[in-house]
Amino acid sequence: MSVVLVMITAAVTVYILLYYTVFRGARCRSTAVLNGKTAVVTGANTGIGKATALELAKRGARVILACRSQEKAEAAAYDIRRESGNTAVLFMHLDLASLKSVRDFSEAFLKTEPKLDLLINNAGMIGAGRTEDGFGMVFGVNHLGHFLLTLLLLDRLKASGPSRIINVSSRLHRLGSVDFNTLNMHKDLVTGQSLWQCFMAYCHSKLCNVLFTRELANRLEGSSVTCYSLHPGLAATELGRHTNFWVRLPVLILSKLFLLTPESRAQTTLHCALQEGLEPLNGRYFSSCTLHEVSELARDDGLAKKLWEVSERMCGL
Repeated sequence: MSVVLVMITAAVTVYILLYYTVFRGARCRSTAVLNGKTAVVTGANTGIGKATALELAKRGARVILACRSQEKAEAAAYDIRRESGNTAVLFMHLDLASLKSVRDFSEAFLKTEPKLDLLINNAGMIGAGRTEDGFGMVFGVNHLGHFLLTLLLLDRLKASGPSRIINVSSRLHRLGSVDFNTLNMHKDLVTGQSLWQCFMAYCHSKLCNVLFTRELANRLEGSSVTCYSLHPGLAATELGRHTNFWVRLPVLILSKLFLLTPESRAQTTLHCALQEGLEPLNGRYFSSCTLHEVSELARDDGLAKKLWEVSERMCGL
């Protein structure tokens, strides 16, 4: 009996240590009030995006939920308005898997919204398929759609400055690379759509997010706009809803075991969006609300510039 007790005690101790040292994460400490500010959050109908939008609404911002599903986004907007007491929360249709939809969203936004203070490129997915324009789905949604969206809204961000662009990446960018031959031949970051290739496409796309942020920061130098990329941490979200159950199961178990809620994993996004004094760190990468170093490839300015040029061509800019 004493052996069992010792084993249980050891398991509980390990659990507590892991929770507080690895999984719990930091919290955004900014007290910024956002009255009069406008924010766009992509993929804000669920998960980390919804949690981010809720916190921005609580602070008084006008929040645009830029989402593909009208039904889910309007339900999320209703929830956020009710919980925050902020009525200036609304849905605008955006399908990042369609460059036309990105252009339509940007045109509608620029016609109806005079300001843009925060652009939070949060939406992401992992799975097979092709976009409306024939690109690999993961590449098209996670990188190319956000790339075009950012460039189309950039003048409004500059006019509203000081403003910020937040690109949600992942620690998995460290496993990523960019093969331009594959990209040019297959309009994708990988050559096929097996489970492993979908996973690697995700890693490659997250590297693209960091490289995009790096080159964007170089091009924004001297302006009133700054940008940041980040790793939000593991959470129980709908990111992998396009993958099978057995792939999602380990993430779900870890999320439940260590209380990895979307609210806790929105903290680094909020830190990058709200924390005062981050301007000297323009283009840098954060995790757990702290500045972190990126992979060697993610620090390659030549790679970042070439990705920008190829992305411009693919978007028809």
